[in-house]
Amino acid sequence: MPQAILRSSCSFDTTYFPFDEQYCHLKFGSWTYDGTKLDLFFFQNLTQFSLSDYIASTEWTIIENVAKKFEKFYDCCPNTPFPDLKFYLRMKRNVAFYSFILILPCSLLSLLTLVIFWVPPESPAKLVLGMNIFVAFFVLLLLLAESTPKAADSVPLIGTYFCLSMILITVSTVLSTIVANMFFRGVRINRAPLWLRKLMIDVVARLFCIRDKLVENEERNDETVRNLWSMKMSSDKNNCNAAEEKGARVRLLAEKKEEFYRSDIYENGQPNGDIDFSIPMRSGLAEDIRVIREILEKYQDQKKRNEIREKHIREWKVICCITDRLFFLLYLLINIVGVVIIFFLE
Repeated sequence: MPQAILRSSCSFDTTYFPFDEQYCHLKFGSWTYDGTKLDLFFFQNLTQFSLSDYIASTEWTIIENVAKKFEKFYDCCPNTPFPDLKFYLRMKRNVAFYSFILILPCSLLSLLTLVIFWVPPESPAKLVLGMNIFVAFFVLLLLLAESTPKAADSVPLIGTYFCLSMILITVSTVLSTIVANMFFRGVRINRAPLWLRKLMIDVVARLFCIRDKLVENEERNDETVRNLWSMKMSSDKNNCNAAEEKGARVRLLAEKKEEFYRSDIYENGQPNGDIDFSIPMRSGLAEDIRVIREILEKYQDQKKRNEIREKHIREWKVICCITDRLFFLLYLLINIVGVVIIFFLE
């Protein structure tokens, strides 16, 4: 046979890309002459072809090569053989390059996806991080499309995992939006509904073994607020009583002073011309005390309303924390089940 450079196509199975192995064969025979006129055989009946002139590839490694001779008989010529030679190649892809551009980024992005649920619910970084991870997975999907044959017989499992991750990231972003909405609703509206508090704090939190810690913190905060409020009320009450007592003494002193002035003003039923009537007869301290008491009462009412509002916001924060933990476990479970189904059951 004359020397020539031949190019052949091979059916690719990219299911386990980039850890795939491809099995190809090359068949050489004559369409013009039968075996009686042209016989094909291997030199010294070799079972493997020589790789002495083979230039090693940076992408593929030949792990098996087999050479076989076959003779085929057709119905038109049952006694005439048609020989052909077949060369079988089994190649394994080198994964070092793809490990750095596909496997490692995919693993890191999967870990970052779990971090989304640990970001505080009031932070806008939850949604930003989710969208950035979604775009990163889309870029990896484009790199995968460029690295695999367009006419492959199957879809790579890693591509299926990329799509699953993008779906889960979309779901996690939606769930993060729900949690953020729940948090900011707690800032704008009143207390959380009773059924929601019973479900999340009494049931779900108990299943995740975080209810005791949350309730303990809640009770500690409420006890601290009650103690501070009692101390403040006692202090304000004592101050008001002291001010009233002092005001009563001042009023008594003013009355005695007025009687003294009146006794000096009138002598034998006649007014004394040496007395100045511009001297005030009563003190305004009682009016000042009344105004101060009104201000203190308004301050106490406003403080009580603020504490109730903070308690409602704290309840929403606890519910958001439990919801985040629930969504985190659901995402982790779906991710593990998806990996097992994609990479192991296949």
